[in-house]
Amino acid sequence: MELLFKDLTGKILGAAMEVHKELGCGFLEALYQEAFEHELKLRKIKFVRQKPHRVAYKGIILRHPYIPDLIVEEKVVVDLKAIREIGAIEEAQMINYLKITNLKVGLIVNFGCRSLEWKRLVLSESPVVDFKNPRNLRFQNLSDQSL
Repeated sequence: MELLFKDLTGKILGAAMEVHKELGCGFLEALYQEAFEHELKLRKIKFVRQKPHRVAYKGIILRHPYIPDLIVEEKVVVDLKAIREIGAIEEAQMINYLKITNLKVGLIVNFGCRSLEWKRLVLSESPVVDFKNPRNLRFQNLSDQSL
């Protein structure tokens, strides 16, 4: 079975590897994001940075938007980290990014280790519903409403 957006995710990870090779670990996430965005531009990979999305909750739109780091070529959500290791919290955050953007593929890229760490998540066509989880979040793209 062919991976969804395999070539694009390969290019994204190649850009991340170049940034990590040049800078190593130990910097703050914002610095890696700036370098990574520059690397994507050098490689002519289109992206949108930090596009806010609104969350609806029980009939209201919450004031605080949910903001993924990057959306690459309108296909892949990229979440950049500079932490010890990618864990369940980062994975849950990416799943929510995929839900709010209506995209299927996400990459969590962690520059905080000696070697670049990354995880690829794919939102399945038929998501598993956890009826024991009381959360019922609904998302709306901010382009439809002003802040």
